[in-house]
Amino acid sequence: MDFALDSEHQLFRERFRAFANDVVAPRAAEIDRTGEFPWDVINAAAELGLLGVPIPEEYGGVGADGLAFTLLIEELAGACGSTALTIAAHTGLVCVPLLMFGNEEQKRRFLTPLAEGKMLGAFGLTEPQAGSDAGATRTTAVRDGNEFVINGQKVFTTNGSIAGVIIVTAVTDPEAGRRGISNIIVPADAPGVSFGQDQEKMGLHGSVTSQVYFQDCRVPVDNLLGRPGEGFRQFLQVLDGGRIGIGAMSVGIAQAALRAARDYALEREQFGQRIADFQAISFMLADMATQLEAARWLVYRAAWLKDRGLPHTTEAAMAKLFASEAAERICHKAIQIHGGYGYTTEYPVERYYRDVRLTEIGEGTSEIQRLVIARRLLAEA
Repeated sequence: MDFALDSEHQLFRERFRAFANDVVAPRAAEIDRTGEFPWDVINAAAELGLLGVPIPEEYGGVGADGLAFTLLIEELAGACGSTALTIAAHTGLVCVPLLMFGNEEQKRRFLTPLAEGKMLGAFGLTEPQAGSDAGATRTTAVRDGNEFVINGQKVFTTNGSIAGVIIVTAVTDPEAGRRGISNIIVPADAPGVSFGQDQEKMGLHGSVTSQVYFQDCRVPVDNLLGRPGEGFRQFLQVLDGGRIGIGAMSVGIAQAALRAARDYALEREQFGQRIADFQAISFMLADMATQLEAARWLVYRAAWLKDRGLPHTTEAAMAKLFASEAAERICHKAIQIHGGYGYTTEYPVERYYRDVRLTEIGEGTSEIQRLVIARRLLAEA
């Protein structure tokens, strides 16, 4: 059993870390303060192929695997959570399902420009009455000749109002329950698509979170992703990968928080010595480091399983659950080590804490992850 990254993945990590440190990190505080979407950072990432890391080269991507994509999100999150979330949603929730379920024409028309970074993608799943219960989708897509007519609303849609294309979950057969849900590719400029005011959030201020409305929106039936009624099964598979991405994001933010806390503890002096030399502080750092290492390898293992086509639903849920909750604890302790300064914007740990809070909610709450894990555990009894 080899726990070391191979040379290819080490090179990917070095490349991703250099981009995060040189391009992303210098902009992170300003992005958080202003709430402006960092098009300059995203365009720079696109030029390096970072918006299509796990997509084959023939469709405009880099042709790397899911572990490489996990490393990318981890490194980006350590510099700027907003940038990491933007790319994680674009690639993991839009590019990957197009690769998995799209036909050749859909891949050429939509996947290639998305992977090349010519436009961003969004995934319209959550609705006001369909959050954790994603099967309660109320958005409808009624076939009218060679078109679907879509009506409904989506909320908490990452990249929504800035996307060029949105994958929308909609009911195509009201009598079939969850088997009547389909995924449909909708150009964001299609007639009948509109956006509410982007939602203001506790953290991740540079990530766009939108309300999307569909009123008699017509798209060709050729934009159906896969076959009718496959939408629920498709997005469950997509969410497995998305949970690995959120786990990676958690690890990246936690790593940044630990590093900041360690450095502060080594320079801050009280009672005539560095606070790092007090057992209370050093034990906090030891616990933080241990939890981070455990989280990182849970995430890597889930990505490794996914890359090999092995079952990974439970492992993805475990990785997301543990990494997100560990990251929240690590960021909490980082603020505590900073004392009063940690509560101010003078130091980045308060931003890390605000940003990491989403990871226990997005792609399924911690409670949903526990349900997934428990059901599998009990089914094996």
